[in-house]
Amino acid sequence: MGILFVAIFYGVALTIAASIGAVVLGITTGLLTKRSGAKRKRAIITSILFPFACEVFAGGWFIAYAITNYGVFHRDPGLGDSWETPLPNGYALMMIDTTDQGTVYNPKTQPIEGGIVSTNDSEFGVRQLQISKVLIFGARDSGYFNRIGKDSNVVDTYFELNASKGTRTEFKSLNELRQRAASQGVSLNLREFYSVYSDYRFTWFDYLAGLILFLAPTAAFILLARWVWKLSRAGESSAPAKAAT
Repeated sequence: MGILFVAIFYGVALTIAASIGAVVLGITTGLLTKRSGAKRKRAIITSILFPFACEVFAGGWFIAYAITNYGVFHRDPGLGDSWETPLPNGYALMMIDTTDQGTVYNPKTQPIEGGIVSTNDSEFGVRQLQISKVLIFGARDSGYFNRIGKDSNVVDTYFELNASKGTRTEFKSLNELRQRAASQGVSLNLREFYSVYSDYRFTWFDYLAGLILFLAPTAAFILLARWVWKLSRAGESSAPAKAAT
């Protein structure tokens, strides 16, 4: 699914959730502020609008997050049909449409921005990986294209990419790759592509953005609840005095 389709889906889902929240908050505020006088109407309207304000905030937050994450940190926005992340050695990982295989490549040697072509320092259809500083060991499926979306685990080729030299070496068997890794002082331990991608995808920026997304609406809700509660208490305390007169 493209990022636009996913964004529309989430937008509709959030609007439905905001509408339900608006009804609940509006009714609750109305019941709590029966004796609050002129401020009651403003409190009810504010409570009804609050969920939609949160939805607008979430939309703006995501746009800022996605632009920053892609432009500054060169990572995917977290929605859509493609996933990508840089590696510490200058290479990068990318998956499109499926997470059972992906591509390892050097962004600096790609002739076109935003696309990947076959070069001496790239591998397509990679199912298993191990990153060891400048060395990248992996297992790939040479016929991956015909198995996209089938959740396959076929592997028929093994390789080593050297990020410092920009070279690629292929091997016919796992044993050959293991021997090659051992000669480089590396104990071979291949892992699923998505698992390795996850190791490098998330940074402090993601955790900070998530914290802001959670704390900002929470703080606003606490202020709203505190205001409504004060109106409720003020209305209750003034009710006997009005009755007496």
